[in-house]
Amino acid sequence: MMMDSLNPSGDDNATANFDQHLDARGLHCPLPLLKAKQRLNSMQPGQSLLVWATDSGSWEDFASYAELSNHQLVSREQKGDEYHFVLTRGE
Repeated sequence: MMMDSLNPSGDDNATANFDQHLDARGLHCPLPLLKAKQRLNSMQPGQSLLVWATDSGSWEDFASYAELSNHQLVSREQKGDEYHFVLTRGE
């Protein structure tokens, strides 16, 4: 299991804290990120989105997107062949 220590609280269960969920499993690049962007746009600032994806490219896509946007990638974790991301909508 690969885990990124993006959560400063050290909470290993960061994916348990979210406002909305997006199941993007089975979708190929760039659809997981595009669907996440659409969902974030419909959310309020400060709300969190949990995304499940199976596309291996999403690991870097979500990190790059967070760096280029005003949204924060709170955590990302690989569980088997799935990738779980928690993003918080920025202002």
